[in-house]
Amino acid sequence: MRLMAVVAPLLMLCYGLLRWVDGWDGDRGNGPAWDIGHAAFFAAMVLFAILAVQMRQLIAARNPRSRTSTVVASVAAAAAVFGVGCFLWVITGDLFDTFSERAPLPDALETTGPALFGLGIVVLMAQLAAARRLPWWSPALFLAGFLAIPVDLDLLPFAATAILIAFVPLARPAHTSELPAQPSRASSPRR
Repeated sequence: MRLMAVVAPLLMLCYGLLRWVDGWDGDRGNGPAWDIGHAAFFAAMVLFAILAVQMRQLIAARNPRSRTSTVVASVAAAAAVFGVGCFLWVITGDLFDTFSERAPLPDALETTGPALFGLGIVVLMAQLAAARRLPWWSPALFLAGFLAIPVDLDLLPFAATAILIAFVPLARPAHTSELPAQPSRASSPRR
């Protein structure tokens, strides 16, 4: 989980930067920057789906007796994974014109899918924040970054950076029990 919490937003940042590069000639479309950027975004979204499932598992492991918490985490993870599926569908259509012509994403899912992804991740992050595994600002920063994307796709580098910062605490050990044991002062000999 630690690696994915950093790599997924970095791949998203790569997509945002390559999208800018692709637009320098005034035309966005098929070309190396377009293709590499979309491949990076595709990989990022796959990692976000895996990360959502892992966050759900972390929540369930931290609250094994709380059925409500586990159910909420399961629904949130399912929503995030469904949203990722919608993103992947669109990305595939952006990379392959024949796919987008033969199997366009239904209009109802163009807005609903990404919204479910964002909502699912925010709920999972909020649950982790409530369990003190993430700081309170992580879900808020993820949401701010995510909401910047539909405002203007040129804000993708900003959005990816905000999302990266929001996920950085997940890349660190959860608490001191995951760190090597430190001898206590009381048990150490005096010098």
